[in-house]
Amino acid sequence: AFSIFDEDDALRLCKEVVKKMDLDSERYNPSALRYKVSKIKDELMDVAALRGNTNHADAVAIKVFDAYEEGLRTNNAFDFDDLIEKPVRLLAAHPALLTQYQERYAHILVDEYQDINTAQYRLISLLAAKHKNLSVVGDDAQSIYAFRGSDFRIFLNFDRDWPNAKVVKLEENYRSTSTIITAASRV
Repeated sequence: AFSIFDEDDALRLCKEVVKKMDLDSERYNPSALRYKVSKIKDELMDVAALRGNTNHADAVAIKVFDAYEEGLRTNNAFDFDDLIEKPVRLLAAHPALLTQYQERYAHILVDEYQDINTAQYRLISLLAAKHKNLSVVGDDAQSIYAFRGSDFRIFLNFDRDWPNAKVVKLEENYRSTSTIITAASRV
């Protein structure tokens, strides 16, 4: 029984944190801080290690992160980033739990693989590690979510990370006419 904060809720919480911490919202923009909080979660950063950073702006961002997380706990809520980050941390820390989910999900299919972030990659890797039954679909030329933390290099490194995988290239486009394909290629 918990709530899920959408982006508006998450930004509102960041604004409350900035106000509660008496930070200048011009200098410490709540939207920029919300982005940093999201990045910490999406990249599975070691928050304890970040706390030792002497850079003032980063130190403030970590304090905001801590207050933001406390705000989520107080509201019995998770944000969208938590829905991946928290399970990854739980599965990595509890091998028996990981084994249970690896047995439950023996086959994994990921669409739009070119648009996954570090936390999503880690979740996929953890779940697929036992059976190695992983199918992904993607196109590095269509990677459009870098602003949300996706890293197309994960897609490009698929062969290295899964050396026994069979790669099937679908190079024929059946949706568009040759005129559309030619025009799109020229753009």
